[in-house]
Amino acid sequence: MDGRLEQLHTWLRATLGIQQFDLAPASADASFRRYFRLQYDHTSHIVMDAPPQHEDCTPFIKVSALMAGIGLHVPQVLQQDLQQGFLLLTDLGSRMYLPELNENTVEALYGDAMQALLKLQAYHGRELPPYDRELLLGEMNLFREWYLARHLGLELSRAEHQALDAAFDFLADTALQQPRVIVHRDYHSRNLMVATPNPGILDFQDAVVGPVTYDLVSLLRDCYIAWPRQQVEAWVAHYHRLATAAGIISGISAARFLRWFDLMGIQRHLKAIGIFARLNHRDAKPAYLQDIPRVLKYIRDVAAGYSELKPFSGLLEEKLQHVE
Repeated sequence: MDGRLEQLHTWLRATLGIQQFDLAPASADASFRRYFRLQYDHTSHIVMDAPPQHEDCTPFIKVSALMAGIGLHVPQVLQQDLQQGFLLLTDLGSRMYLPELNENTVEALYGDAMQALLKLQAYHGRELPPYDRELLLGEMNLFREWYLARHLGLELSRAEHQALDAAFDFLADTALQQPRVIVHRDYHSRNLMVATPNPGILDFQDAVVGPVTYDLVSLLRDCYIAWPRQQVEAWVAHYHRLATAAGIISGISAARFLRWFDLMGIQRHLKAIGIFARLNHRDAKPAYLQDIPRVLKYIRDVAAGYSELKPFSGLLEEKLQHVE
């Protein structure tokens, strides 16, 4: 048993006042956090292990309370120890969206996810950090630093760096034009659970206030599962109607909303590829590399349709022509 696990066992015994329980890995994510399923007396809970030198549990506690107050189905914090980095949470089950999604289930599952997203975006709180220009650009530069330079070993010319800078500036400008709402930031099939009420929502601690299309892109152009473009665009049009009816957006045409969605997706997917490469090289987590081709295809396909991104698209085609 590792030292953190021994510490966790000691904390659970003291917190729960019991000696006998079962603790098994529930999931892990791309951070230093670990999750365990705790079972005792015919009950099941989740324990978060977040080493305080690497992770701060305070945002999780804050955003959990905010989202529960809105009426979303999120884990409730039952016990907390911020000094040690342990949280005891309610258990939303083990039925992740990703393996449950198929042609027969997707409409109902995505329909529920869109309804939850409408509820989140209709809340007008501004107590979360802003998704500002600095953050948007910093995320895209992960692609340059960790994927192009570190993973592929590419040395770009000054002109090529300038082409990236221009594309990143354009994508940031477009993101900042959008109406601002609460943004989960990872609203996808690995963080949504099939639950009652559906969906259960996880991994929300990095929520910010930012572009209205961001979470919709996370859901519909998921890094872990792809759908035909025509189907995705139909879902986007449907959400545009729902968001307009709910007063979340006003006076925004369907074409403009789709443009925002497309370009927001490129920003998000540049970040994702950079993070996947960083997880491999810095954190010895190579499993995410298998998802890069899917995400890269999103970027190349969408960027090719926008004249403002022609130099960027050409750079990608030249440098990544042999990358699958």
